[in-house]
Order: sequence, then C-alpha cells, then structure tokens
Amino acid sequence: MTKTEEYALKMNSLSIYKGILNRSVPREFLHLLESSHSKPAEFLSAWGNFFALLCEKGCQDKLCTYITKAALYDENSFSKAAAGGKLGDLPESIISAARRDISIIVEASLISPQQIISDYKYEDEIKPILDTLPLWQTGQPLSQMADINSAVASSAEFYLQNGCGMFARYKAFIWRDGSIHPVLHPDSVTLDDLKGYSYARNLVINNTRAFLNGQSANNCLLYGDKGTGKSSTVKAILNEYCTQGLRIVEMPKERLCDFPLLIDKIAMVPMKFILYIDDLSFQTQDDSYASLKAVLEGGLAARPENTLIYATSNRRHIVKENFSDREGGELHRNDQIQESLSLADRFGLSVNFSSPSKQDYLDIVAAIAQQRGVDMDQSELFKKAESWALDRGGRSARCARQFIDSLFVNKS
Repeated sequence: MTKTEEYALKMNSLSIYKGILNRSVPREFLHLLESSHSKPAEFLSAWGNFFALLCEKGCQDKLCTYITKAALYDENSFSKAAAGGKLGDLPESIISAARRDISIIVEASLISPQQIISDYKYEDEIKPILDTLPLWQTGQPLSQMADINSAVASSAEFYLQNGCGMFARYKAFIWRDGSIHPVLHPDSVTLDDLKGYSYARNLVINNTRAFLNGQSANNCLLYGDKGTGKSSTVKAILNEYCTQGLRIVEMPKERLCDFPLLIDKIAMVPMKFILYIDDLSFQTQDDSYASLKAVLEGGLAARPENTLIYATSNRRHIVKENFSDREGGELHRNDQIQESLSLADRFGLSVNFSSPSKQDYLDIVAAIAQQRGVDMDQSELFKKAESWALDRGGRSARCARQFIDSLFVNKS
C-alpha cells in the first residue's frame, strides 16, 4: 500500500472531525488521494479540479494551513463540549478519537504533490504529462494542531475562548430563509468612533456587560430620533465585546414568527447572543407585533439565558398611532392605547437617543474633528457645521459625521 492510498483510507476513517469532508478543499483532496489507482483520465481530472480549487480559495501555497483551519472551525461533539467548558464530561473515547483525527488531518495534508505523483499507479505510462502538472505547497499546520501531543489541549483552549463552528469564525449573523447566515463584512464601527450620548450609551454597555458576566440583564429598546447612533451603538458593542463571546444575529421584523426556530439553533451554543431588530415599528398590531410580544414575554418558546433582544426604533411606543385608532368609546380608546404601550413596556431597558441641542451637536462635531485631525479654526468649523445641519433638516450625530467626511471629500 502506498502512502497516498494509506492516507486516503485514513481520511475516510475520520470520526469526530468527519465534518471537514463536507468542505470543498478537504473533499476534493480526498478525491485526489482516492484516484491514485484510477485510470489516467480520472486521475488527471481530479488533479486539475483540485489545483483549480486551491487557486480559487487562495491556498495553493498553504494547503495544510487551510485544511487544519477547516478542522479547527469544525463543529462537532469535541469542539462543542470544549467551547462550553464541559470537556471533562466527555468520555476518553471521544477525546482519543479527536486526537487521532487531528493527527490524520495534519499528516495527510502534509503529503507533497511529488509524493502523490510517485505513488500513482500508472506513473510510467503518462510521465511526460505528470512532469508538467502544477504543484502546490503544503505550508504548515495551524499552531493549535502543530504538535499532536498538545493538539487536543490547545484546540480545547481555542474553543473555550472563541466558541466553535461558524460562531468562532464570524461574529455577526443574519436570519434568512430559516437559517443563520454569517455576515462576511460587518460594520467595523467602534465605541471610540461614537461621540456624544455617553449616558445613554453607557446604559446599554453596562447592560451588555452584566449579560456577559452572567448577571441579570434586560432586553433593550434604543429609541429616538434618526441619526442619533442607536444602530451604531449596537454594532460598536458587538465589536468591543466579541472577544468575550458576544455574537449578534439580526432578525428582520417580518420574520419574528421564526423566533422559536432561531432559538432552537442557538440555545445550546456556548456563546452569548444579541438578537437584533433594527428600525422596529408597526403600522398596526399585525402578526409580527403579536410575535414580538410573545418573544419578549409570555410565549411558549422561552428566551434562553444566552440570549437578549436589542431593538432600535424611532418611536418610543413602536406602534404608529393614527387618529382612527382613537375612534369609538372611551373604553375602546383606553384598550387601544394600553395595547400600544404594552409592547414597549416589555423591554426591561428603554434608552432614549434624542436629537442633540445646538451645543451638544457642536461638541460632537469638535470631538470627531479632533479624532480625524481636522485643521480648521473652531469658529469656522462650527459655522460650517451649522450650515450643513440646516441644509439637511436638523442636527444629529450622523449629520456631524457626514459633515466631517465632507471636509475630506472637498479637500481631495
């Protein structure tokens, strides 16, 4: 048995980390190893397909690095237990199987392309063609898996700090088509980028910290005028605390009825989740309205301890009230009003982000200008900032940031 055939069999015998064979590069690599005794046409086709995939993924010079990274981010019984701090609850058979799998993955992905060619059954028959095949470089395994003697402990430490599966690879997600999808390029705004509203923002930050520390925390409604930094606050909090196990899943308002499905997917994940609903409002008390009420309190699908709901809205009471809602007798009007108020009241924490006063607006402008290194006389800066806000219908933190941005655009 050749070395190539041996590792083809070993790769097929993976157990704990067998999930990596569902990923394109490990799967095509195994197919190439298995084709080492196939007819030339099949072998050459497997080689060409594999190398093309490596180039597409940008790993033609680091195959072992890429495959061990796929293994590190695999979600399996070992990684989930380690992420939840419950590695000690696993039987030794699972830990031994994980150690064996890691050893196979590392050793197989370090096989050189030259070795595969020399092991090919029909090498002598098509040697002129084999000599022209493009070659890849194996690179090195990730540090967590480089030493097989410490690979299990190192990987377990990684899972404990970063979670497992896609929740270790990504920090922001969106609920779509009944599944959780990662956001590949989330907003990079930081808390240092946000100026003003320190009192309101600290309320949300402190609530989030309590949540991460396992203390009592509330679902949070960030409400107020447009452009005041409500959504940016939530995104900046994610970027600040993602290294402490915080993740965010944005849920479209119209899919709130899927809440039980989402909960089923994250309830047992050893991370902390903010379920984020942006720009929340209802024209009437529709199905989504009823779904959110059930989510916040009183529904059969209980919100798990690893989950909070953060919503932003331009309205304190979320439901847009029309004059028609006030028609009818006094009892009817009171019922309508109380029903509209009840949804907002189910958020344990409501934080107001109102339009800034003139002085607050100018303070925000000055802070952003200093951070961005704007060299302009302050009186001229404030005069232009006020003119900018007037042209755009009012003062806001967003308006201040856009004004400073415009200075760099005009300068260039």
